[in-house]
Amino acid sequence: MPPFDDWNIIDEEEEEELQDAAFFEGKRDVILFCIDCSESMHELRDDPKYEDVKTSHLFTALEAAMQIQKKKVIVGPNDSVGIVLFNTTRSSETKNHATEIKKNSFVYHAPAIQELIQLLDAAREDPDLLKSTFPPLTGKKMPMGDVFTSCNWVLRDGAPKTATKRVFLITDDDNPHPGSKQLVTSARTTLLDLTQSGVQIEPFFIATPEKPFEPSKFYSSVLLPNVLNDEDEDTGVLPESISITRIDDLLSQMRFHEVPKRALFSIPFQLADGFVISIKGFDQQAEVDKTEMVYGMALGAAPVEGASDDEGEGGDTVCRVVPSGKRPFYTADEIRSFRTLDLEPGIKLLGFKDPIELAFEDNVKHSVFIYPDESKYSGSKRTFAALLKKMIEKKKIGLVLALTRSNSAPVFCAMLPQAESTEEGGWNEPAGFHLIPLPFADDIRAAPLETAFRAPDELKDAARVWIDKLCVKDGTYPPDAHPNPALAYHNAQLQASAFREEFDPEAFEDLTRPKYDMIHKRAGNLMKEWKRALLTDESANVVPVTTGFKRKADVSVDEAEIRSKHEVGALAKLRVDQLKDFLKSKSQPVSGKKAELIERVGDWLDAH
Repeated sequence: MPPFDDWNIIDEEEEEELQDAAFFEGKRDVILFCIDCSESMHELRDDPKYEDVKTSHLFTALEAAMQIQKKKVIVGPNDSVGIVLFNTTRSSETKNHATEIKKNSFVYHAPAIQELIQLLDAAREDPDLLKSTFPPLTGKKMPMGDVFTSCNWVLRDGAPKTATKRVFLITDDDNPHPGSKQLVTSARTTLLDLTQSGVQIEPFFIATPEKPFEPSKFYSSVLLPNVLNDEDEDTGVLPESISITRIDDLLSQMRFHEVPKRALFSIPFQLADGFVISIKGFDQQAEVDKTEMVYGMALGAAPVEGASDDEGEGGDTVCRVVPSGKRPFYTADEIRSFRTLDLEPGIKLLGFKDPIELAFEDNVKHSVFIYPDESKYSGSKRTFAALLKKMIEKKKIGLVLALTRSNSAPVFCAMLPQAESTEEGGWNEPAGFHLIPLPFADDIRAAPLETAFRAPDELKDAARVWIDKLCVKDGTYPPDAHPNPALAYHNAQLQASAFREEFDPEAFEDLTRPKYDMIHKRAGNLMKEWKRALLTDESANVVPVTTGFKRKADVSVDEAEIRSKHEVGALAKLRVDQLKDFLKSKSQPVSGKKAELIERVGDWLDAH
């Protein structure tokens, strides 16, 4: 038997929990902005927001970096953000700093964020200030290999080893080294060293109608595409790159990439006996709830200390002797063993089915996106890609048994393949599998079918016209670009207080608020026509007759009222259910006639 103190302690996680908060708190995120300062980035252009105001690509890039830094102060105080400027003649200040920054690059240290804010405020008044502060390198370009080496040194000396490290590369030059194969090879080699140290590169290519950006000239042969293709296949496409055709979209695109891509779990994926690869799982919808208090549950009386473990006839089998009339109790390890069926965390492939076997109503819980993890099993990426390719070709879905955490219950899941889709200037959907938990039989119940009123085809066609006018761009809603307005408003006030700025409530922009002017402009007249047709349609004006129901009166009484009746000897005026509810709330027996219940209530009130 377990010790007496441990019989009622169960250390377990909620099955509905989507993410482990302790893991996210311990994992720091480091972002290093690597911004080009060449002459084209300094070129003055008309500001897209304000009239008669000049700005530059460098100003917009620095402003986006500043906004991300200010956001991190509130939502990620343990995270770090840095800035490296290259192709500038300003030398880096290396006082009390261990890094050896390459020539023609400048590093903004963490305490200089206030200086950056003041610099941008002054640059709004004097557009030429940035060019004098960070003079561009003329006549030549800094080798990209040296740029990646400087980033590697900064992250090596300034970022924790366990942090998630990323580099945001911002430039408008699609061919910094024309005709130089040596510099291309050097850049690719140094970038490979950077990625092998755990750093992820996310480029932001700035394009304009006058100067389009073509990654195939230089960056397609330098940057490593993060795709699931064969290693010897050169696609020439960079799916993780963002080609920004409008410079004012830079900050909105960074909102997608600024969110750290932290894995929920990293577990083995068994394809067959002795054939295992490694995968990581990423949650696409995370719930954020208030912290809840967890109280111990009274499972009954404590175990009898005289009980002992005896061995049965099998020798290795341990039998537990439970006295008659007593409950058996189990330790936390035993309960965890019952829940996990003695399985280790992992995913096991059971077979394949046609997509028609997966019904829409089977999606009752949030899915998890899985992606190969090459760090634990070599060849995981190639094997994962081959499985994904064949399942897409044969139009099959997988059936797996998944146990993602050590103390969760194993569940059957459908493994839905997703091919990579790349949209020009938009968000890219990576290649991988969606792990969809399948419901148990108890989760499925027959819904009552009721005959409803059907709208005529003319009314549906009229509605379809204005709905098509209001469809989301690319057909997908980007939640990362629309933060919670209540939380964003609170963080904006904290941010203004932290940076000693004046907070203007009128200037706060709720990104979730619909753009009513645009809606009325696009579909206002069509909606009015549809509404007039709706009012004249007979099926839309029929009111179904529903039967009412009688509300049950609230018969509960509080302890103060019961005590007052006891003092005047009027407990007999209470009903039996009220007496039983009171005794039940005080963990007292509820059996017996009304006279016994009254006596029991009176004894409890006298004793307390």
